[in-house]
Amino acid sequence: MKRLCLVIGMFLQACAPFTALGQPRTLPQDAVDARADSAEFAGQLGHVDPLVRRRAAEALARLAAGNQRRVVEGYLLQEKNKEVRLALDWALHRMGKAETLFRIVRELNSSRHDQALGYLKQLDSANLLYPFLNQNGNPTKVTVGLLEALAQLGDGETVEIVKPLCDSFARGVAAAAEVAVERIEARLGQTKTPSPSRPRTVGTIERLSP
Repeated sequence: MKRLCLVIGMFLQACAPFTALGQPRTLPQDAVDARADSAEFAGQLGHVDPLVRRRAAEALARLAAGNQRRVVEGYLLQEKNKEVRLALDWALHRMGKAETLFRIVRELNSSRHDQALGYLKQLDSANLLYPFLNQNGNPTKVTVGLLEALAQLGDGETVEIVKPLCDSFARGVAAAAEVAVERIEARLGQTKTPSPSRPRTVGTIERLSP
């Protein structure tokens, strides 16, 4: 009986990296760090489950795995799922393909608004979004989404760029601009280091002679 249990245990251990369908088990996205194997995630881009493909693309984005750029570009050409395509665009942007940012911003005006916004909030600089914010004819959902991202990324320069939109008549834009300004200013106020105050000096009182 003990021998049978040992054999079963060894079998389960050997099968651990695979699912019931024989596909590789995916790593939790939160566990992605510089030590993760980008080739393993690249291999999951062909998985039958679109959720696995999306998470693999997002993991490669976190790693900024430029060595997998051609692989990602190849999968993007054949990918049909729009959420996975968006994740692949994000991965390519993180790998240095700047032009994919246009497609990510455009997705703010789709059912994938929240997914695109989540990526934009992870950008390295608010400056990357300024050209899109100033484009004429932006759909309202795009402008509001950009303002939400800038609320998290912005600095003092961003405040001056966003303030004119506080007078916008487009539905929801003025409110989003005001929120962005408030959040940026609140964050800047928290990061300011207080100037050192002069130490108080206690004066000596001369004793009067009688």
